[in-house]
Amino acid sequence: MKVNKTLLTLAVAASLASISITSQAAGFQLAEYSATGLGRAYAGEAAMADNAGAQWRNPAMLTYLKGTQVSTGAIYVNPNIDVHGNVTFNNTTSSVESNDYANDAVIPNFYLSHQINDKLVAGIALGTNYGMETELGSDFAASHFGDEAMVTTIEVNANLGYQLTKSVSIGGGIRYVMGEGHFGAKSPVQTEALGLPQGTTLKYMEGDDNAWGWQAGAAWQINQNNRVGLTYKSEVDLKLTGTANMYVSAYSSVINDTGYMVLTMPATAELASFHQLTDKLAVHGSINWTDWSSFEKLEAKLDTLGTVMVKEENWEDNYRFALGATYQLDSKLALRSGVAYDMGAVSDKNRTITIPETDRIWLSIGAGYDVTEEFTVDAGFTYILAKDASITESRGYESDDTAESVGGKFVGQTTGSVWLLGVQASYRF
Repeated sequence: MKVNKTLLTLAVAASLASISITSQAAGFQLAEYSATGLGRAYAGEAAMADNAGAQWRNPAMLTYLKGTQVSTGAIYVNPNIDVHGNVTFNNTTSSVESNDYANDAVIPNFYLSHQINDKLVAGIALGTNYGMETELGSDFAASHFGDEAMVTTIEVNANLGYQLTKSVSIGGGIRYVMGEGHFGAKSPVQTEALGLPQGTTLKYMEGDDNAWGWQAGAAWQINQNNRVGLTYKSEVDLKLTGTANMYVSAYSSVINDTGYMVLTMPATAELASFHQLTDKLAVHGSINWTDWSSFEKLEAKLDTLGTVMVKEENWEDNYRFALGATYQLDSKLALRSGVAYDMGAVSDKNRTITIPETDRIWLSIGAGYDVTEEFTVDAGFTYILAKDASITESRGYESDDTAESVGGKFVGQTTGSVWLLGVQASYRF
């Protein structure tokens, strides 16, 4: 039973972790809340109010929206993530690779704001902060670390913004997060020496949960041309509860089980500024922080196995720096551009095959066009270049050492890039 517990532990850890692979922000975080901001690499978001989507990043910016406004759109994400290297098992070394193993996705959004009076504005927002899907395939020679994963979250916000003074606004909201996911692992060809045919399910688990969080923000209009925004989102713990299927060698078969694993959506903060330099040109920037250091380990609570140390993670806080510009070409057309540097959430030591977390550079362009005084269409395009990074497993932790004894040691590298294309439509009543 000890070996079976080890196999289950390794599979749960690696496959759950792989949800982060195609996330465009650090960890398994998504930054893509609107196509409007996409065109400027999400620079200055907490200090800008183009449309009703502004409440997603800073509810205080609701006070800059007049009347009733609706904004909706979607972003298409096309990741190209590869991993390659060698697995050494029982003194035999074999090459391993998986190309373009992160699935494409469409990220939709919807926002509504309504001005109650001169000082108070309410809003509703639907979007997602986290999500991802990957499939490495059972023929992946390191599939004992995980071969598939999916996590999807849908978030609903109810927000209020209030203007305290002519220059200071505050805001806050309640967040309701609905999440589900599945993750699993299969035996690679190397484990045939242990009596496990290639493709044998070592572990598959799926579950879902709903949880509550909150957010708060403030904005300071320094003068007519300069503004600063600050916002914070709380941590949210998803207790993914459902069914599990694990291979038990004592029975030479897959046994059904039930249980749960807590997956933390970390707290985040953003400091942003907006500066109107001329009648046509504005610059804006952001510094974002994510509390990934709260993600120290994964523990599974299973009805058969009890509490199991799944995997040591030891992530680090992440910072993102973005700078953008908006140029008002004429009364109807606004052009946008931006660049961002997004730090990885793991050190070189803690990078794994299923979390090839690394630094990223964003290059973005976009535009907004006023079809009428009430109706605006925005579009944005971003190319993300991920830094090539080396990976070695085992990393020296007990669970990693056990994984190496089961399926071999991996030494390799991850490479990748992502492009995103989004459109947004906004209407002011």
